[in-house]
This record gives sequence, C-alpha cells and structure tokens, in this order.
Amino acid sequence: MFRRTFWFTAGAAAGVWATTKVNRKLKQLTPESLAARAADKAIEGGHKLKDFALDVRDGMVRREAELGEALGLQAPIDPELPVQRHFAVEAADPAPAADATAHRKLPYNSYNDNSYNRNEDH
Repeated sequence: MFRRTFWFTAGAAAGVWATTKVNRKLKQLTPESLAARAADKAIEGGHKLKDFALDVRDGMVRREAELGEALGLQAPIDPELPVQRHFAVEAADPAPAADATAHRKLPYNSYNDNSYNRNEDH
C-alpha cells in the first residue's frame, strides 16, 4: 500500500514539476518576451559600445598630450603669448572672390545633371 502511495505521489510531483517547467519555457518564447529580451540586449550592447568609445577618446587625448609634449607643440614661444591653435585642415582659398555673383561649378553628379529627364520617355 505504501509503495503505491509513494509512486503515485512521486509521479504527481514529477508531473507538476514538468508542467511548471514547460509553462515557464513557453512564457519565455512569447513574442513579447523575446522582444523585451532583445531590447535589453541592445541597450546593454549600446552601453558597452559607449564605454568603449569613451575609453578610446580618453586614450586619444592622453596620447595626443604625450605627443604634444614630446614634439614641443604645446610649449609657447613667449610666455606672455597664448598658445597658437593648430588646425588639421586649412582653407584652400581664404580670400573672397572678386565677383560676388560667381558660383563654383558643382562636381558632376547625376542628380545635378538636368540634360536628360528620364520621365520624358513615359
């Protein structure tokens, strides 16, 4: 008698356990749950990417300071004068054009070329 009761109870407990496990797994696989989990992973990845970018920026500033010290770019010639800024790209033609109405010709671009209208064929 006790044997039957034991095995009946063990079977019922295993059934409840299995049913609970399956229901939890089904809830994890619903579209809403998958979307929430994907959004959480995307946010986490964004935070990691931001941290990486900040680390790279800090490293760049540190290395630029080291190079500036090594090359003497940051030491002013006269202590009374401010440090001169160095620009990476200088303007090609700083003087204004003599003719104010003169326009630069745009480089060739198929969107700017109005010699052919493809809608004329239709």
